[in-house]
Amino acid sequence: MKYDYLIVGSGLYGATFANLAHAAGKSVLVIDKRPHVCGNVYTERVEGINVHKYGAHIFHTNNKAVWEYVNRFATFNRFTNSPVANYKGELYSLPFNMYTFNKMWGAITPEEAAAKIDEQRKAAGITNPRNLEEQAISLVGTDIYQKLVKGYTEKQWGRDCKDLPSFIIKRLPVRFTFDNNYFNALYQGIPIGGYTKMVENMLDGIEVRLGVDYLEHKAELDKLAETVVYTGPIDAYFGYKLGYLEYRSVRFETELLDKPNFQGNAAVNYTDHETPWTRIIEHKWFEFGKDEQGNDLPKTVISREYSSEWKPGDEPYYPVNDEKNSKLYAEYKKLADAEKNVVFGGRLAEYKYYDMDQVVAEAWDISKRTFWHELII
Repeated sequence: MKYDYLIVGSGLYGATFANLAHAAGKSVLVIDKRPHVCGNVYTERVEGINVHKYGAHIFHTNNKAVWEYVNRFATFNRFTNSPVANYKGELYSLPFNMYTFNKMWGAITPEEAAAKIDEQRKAAGITNPRNLEEQAISLVGTDIYQKLVKGYTEKQWGRDCKDLPSFIIKRLPVRFTFDNNYFNALYQGIPIGGYTKMVENMLDGIEVRLGVDYLEHKAELDKLAETVVYTGPIDAYFGYKLGYLEYRSVRFETELLDKPNFQGNAAVNYTDHETPWTRIIEHKWFEFGKDEQGNDLPKTVISREYSSEWKPGDEPYYPVNDEKNSKLYAEYKKLADAEKNVVFGGRLAEYKYYDMDQVVAEAWDISKRTFWHELII
């Protein structure tokens, strides 16, 4: 055995575990089937703009220890996530707040907005929400649900809102203030210079091999290390022998435009059914439209996002945590627990929706249980 750990995947979970293991004096090899490190948080520089290649990522957390840890590898800017909803040319503030309620109903005070939502909730006869549609109406009323939730959500998940669990919509803040910061997080921002630079700093001094498909060369790669840390899809690890877990995938159409400003905001969600994409990201506004020297950027890069059902060969993005898939994952989890010297970690290996700070915290947690006492950090 040449290494203590073979880490499969160089996304945030793999990079965090590798960094901590290396700091504890462990020998580490990181492999990734892609030609670059960083997983889905990879950023690619185009005309001075850090383009979020696999979708927008904003780091946000209330965990001070995690925040201090990632700030060791990058300086974060003060970006505040304030998306805009576009419903057939009508623009609304997200998350749902007093700007939204005023535009929708002309509500001036929080009491007026709350009364309108309560009126629509009672009219819909909802007392104990059983699905996403009922949960959304109980939170924001029928008008906002129909214009700003239903179309976007059904495009995103490829399912009727009545068939989706209520907890999905609970992630979206509802405020009776004029605060349009999407996240309820004490710390948030984006690494200046992009996530790729941050992850490269995390992996400094660690051997990394790119373009290596672990599952194609599993037998020979397993011989290299005492323990494997696997961050890929759990069903793929076991050759899909119990069946395929379902995911939502995303396709991106990215354009470089010869203009300084396309939409004036980092994210605009298209909430009607007719528009085929779910949102448009304008990457430069994650860093205020300027390069690292503070100069205005003359061009812009946009990405239209199209949500689709995952099929073999696609990139899996969002686990479909409904009852059927949860049962199937539980069976795969039993197989994973029986694997000797293999750690399954991250969104795909645990079939769980994680925010970035949660991924880092999970990697910390497994480190605490294995080699934390040897760490000097």
